Amino acid sequence: MDLDNANVAQEAAVNEEELREDIIAVMRTIYDPEISVNIFDLGLIYVLDIDPEGNVQIEMTLTAPACPVAGTFPGVVEGRVAEVPGVKTVHVELVWEPPWSIDSMTDEVKLELGLL
Repeated sequence: MDLDNANVAQEAAVNEEELREDIIAVMRTIYDPEISVNIFDLGLIYVLDIDPEGNVQIEMTLTAPACPVAGTFPGVVEGRVAEVPGVKTVHVELVWEPPWSIDSMTDEVKLELGLL
């Protein structure tokens, strides 16, 4: 019986990792409205937590607090992530600490934008 429980726990962990990869893939299709770079590689996603049941918690920021989509963009992200098979619920929280900076971007994005 303990072996069965261990196998179920291991399968849940594997599924969480697969779900994480699927969610990141979707986030890479969502582009910042002011900079034509996806939100994941731009470094706007600070936290991506997934529990074994498929509930997803995301903490994200924007490039600037005065961004015109601050009121709506988290809902866009929430809606797109909710469409990923295996996701049960999604909660996106917009945070401002730490402030976003160019250092948050991947090196590939910095190179693409001519910053390296």
